[in-house]
Amino acid sequence: MAEHEWPDGALITAAQDGDAGAITALVSGSHPHVRRFAHSLCTTPQDAEDAAQEALIILYRKIGMLRATGALAAWMFRIVRNECIRRARLALRPRDPLPDRSTPSAEEEALQLLEAGIVADVIAALPGDQRRVLIMRDIQGYSGRMTADALGISTAAMKSRLHRARAAVQEGLVGDRSEECDGR
Repeated sequence: MAEHEWPDGALITAAQDGDAGAITALVSGSHPHVRRFAHSLCTTPQDAEDAAQEALIILYRKIGMLRATGALAAWMFRIVRNECIRRARLALRPRDPLPDRSTPSAEEEALQLLEAGIVADVIAALPGDQRRVLIMRDIQGYSGRMTADALGISTAAMKSRLHRARAAVQEGLVGDRSEECDGR
């Protein structure tokens, strides 16, 4: 079997009939294709590896459910796609923070609001393209690929804008603190 081809119909049929050797060969032969597809869809390499493994486990357990031998690639791609989507949704789900047992003082609350206002002002002063990238990546938690796709730009352009935005925010915050020290 050539490296770029999916396992053939005879192997799939034998695996569907429960032949352990055929199932092993089918999973091994499908692995590079499933892995490549997962890396093209998932947001992180770790998610891609996990999605590929999950798809191969499903193939191993449920090969008998495949209706047509020619549908193996489409079936596996659908499993990988669904697993990548599930993992992306989990990553975007807000995590519940641990409850804070201490009650901040009025002074601490005022300082937090003041600091948040300063950060918001610095972010608001960014150029629109940098501000959108920074908010999507660092505040909303979107992946790089999702951010680039949503903004209609390349991943490299998104990374460049994000780097410039982060540098500008850092410079703005450091500049604001040095002005406070000079003013005292």
